[in-house]
Order: sequence, then structure tokens, then C-alpha cells
Amino acid sequence: MASPVWMLLPLLLLLGSLAGHRLWKKQVYPSHKGIGEACRMDEECQSKCCTTGSLDPSKQCSPRTILLRCLPWRKPIGHSCSHSSECQSRCCVRSNRSRQKFCTPLTIFLQCLPWRKPDGDFCGSHRECKSQCCIQLRDDSPHRCILRSGILAQCLPLLSLRGRLSFVEGATATRPGPQP
Repeated sequence: MASPVWMLLPLLLLLGSLAGHRLWKKQVYPSHKGIGEACRMDEECQSKCCTTGSLDPSKQCSPRTILLRCLPWRKPIGHSCSHSSECQSRCCVRSNRSRQKFCTPLTIFLQCLPWRKPDGDFCGSHRECKSQCCIQLRDDSPHRCILRSGILAQCLPLLSLRGRLSFVEGATATRPGPQP
């Protein structure tokens, strides 16, 4: 029959190795911080992920994603932004006439479309208009955004061959009658 000391030996070795492991762990990782604690660099965190967690610019240790990526916090839709990388939607554009940009949702086709001027507004290029059509209605008038027209929805002026159509505010045109 085996003595009780020989039976306890494997158990004592196991406990000794676990105790040694805990001491080693405390010595190697004394400064690693847990999730939610303030940090400056990724190396300070157990997760190796130090990012901003809200609009507050201070950084905190945060968990990694399922794919083990360390993603920074991004602003939700409606918050002001200066670059698309700041937004959850990855879309930072003007939403009205002001120069201020906001985080906006992507389209159903995952496009980030900028705000454009409505029909009738003054413009300098086709890109500024919602209709993508910026033309000069008369030789002496400024360029304006107008609705595309024709069967192929082209950017055509509202002028007849003789140039006798008149533009009335609100983007409506009248046709001239027969000339005497």
C-alpha cells in the first residue's frame, strides 16, 4: 500500500505551481488596468485597448471586439463632426446651408451623400444641386439649380430656340405665344 505522502505529492506540486504562477502574474502585470479605468496608451490595459468612450476626450480601457479589434468610440448620428472617421456611420456631411457638418446615416446603398441645394437656389457647379443640374437660365442671369427635364432627364435650359422663355421665381417657365 502506498504511503499517504506519495499520494499527496502530486497535489502539493500542483498547488505550488499555481501559487508561483500568481506571484509571477502580479510581478509582470502590476500596472495593467481593467475595463473602464482611465488610461493613456493601449499597453496600460489588460485588453491592450485604450480608447475614448464618449464625447468626453479622456481615454478608458475598453474591451476588444469579437474579431479582437480595438475600435475607438465614434459619435452617433446627429452629433457635430469634422471628419467621417469620427462618426459611427462613417458619414460626416453638411445637412443644411450652414457650414457645420454632422454625423448622418448612410443610404440604403451604403453611400454617404452630402447635402445639396434645392431647385431654385443659386449655384456654381452641378455638384452643389440636389438635381445635379446648375445652369444659367438667361445670358444675364446667375446660375441656378433646376430640375432635370426631358425624357432622358437631362440638364437642359428652360429656353426655347429663340431664347424667349422667361424664368419666374419658383422655377416655373411660361411659353411664348406665336409671334406676329
